[in-house]
Amino acid sequence: MYDAVVIGAGPAGITAALYLVRSGLRTALVESSAPGGQILSTAEIENYPGFPKSVKGWELADLFEAHLAPYPVDRLRGEVSAVEPTSGEGGPFRIILAEGAPVEAKAVVACTGARHRKLGAPGEDTYAGMGVSYCAVCDGNFYRGRRVAVVGGGNSALEEALYLSRIVDRVSLIHRRSAFRGSMVYQEKVRAAENIDIVTDTVIDEIRGSKAGMDSLAVRNIVTGELGTIAAEGLFVYVGMDPVSAYLPAAVEKDSAGFINTDAEMRTSLPGIFAAGDIRSKHCRQVSTAVGDGATAAMSVLAYVEQTNA
Repeated sequence: MYDAVVIGAGPAGITAALYLVRSGLRTALVESSAPGGQILSTAEIENYPGFPKSVKGWELADLFEAHLAPYPVDRLRGEVSAVEPTSGEGGPFRIILAEGAPVEAKAVVACTGARHRKLGAPGEDTYAGMGVSYCAVCDGNFYRGRRVAVVGGGNSALEEALYLSRIVDRVSLIHRRSAFRGSMVYQEKVRAAENIDIVTDTVIDEIRGSKAGMDSLAVRNIVTGELGTIAAEGLFVYVGMDPVSAYLPAAVEKDSAGFINTDAEMRTSLPGIFAAGDIRSKHCRQVSTAVGDGATAAMSVLAYVEQTNA
């Protein structure tokens, strides 16, 4: 029986585990992949305090992991398929892993974040891995010196368009609205880049290609209705995120998009379950907010465990 099990080893999960074990709680951290979460697919992080010259995503992930490494946190590998209350009113909880024996904990901190949403255009599945990608850092180098497109209007789309512009020949940045949602500092950099073509008020109707891979996009201007074609051997999709939250009990309240509702102390509607990071229903999803969520959740877990032990 653990005092707490943290699910997910991104910035929120590593921070929560660090604070929990330093508070003297018996803690386990469940990891389904390499520690770091979404920051592993981010080229440069420019707005995390303490790194005025920016830091590469994988470098920051390594630093987080190195900070936690000396502490006695049990590391459990694998996907969590379910979290089951062992009583009708909350904890303790049984954490069911896709492989291996289940574990039990007095409290659970859900830090599994979110996954990139698919565009939903015809050809997306056909050319997945043959042109269509959701990670510029992972796949951008395959398109060195070639032409690619990025679709989306938030920070991720703008950041990755800038990253790709340093590798590829030319980037078409496609957004369905007339204005971007991303930070102005990124918008200014995108507009200043000589090899980024900005294509607004436009949607992708189809991803086209051959057995060798994708080679173009059929696009449509939603204002004029004009149809067109954009040559691109790669398409990087950044049109939002879907939360990884299906494993949680139905009693945990979620918003309409599936993100977890919490109070300011990271408590969910089910006593003993807490949520931190991108899995939460909130407006700002950044490394700094994930770290803050993780620390707050850990302190709330400590108070909860002390109360249940009393």
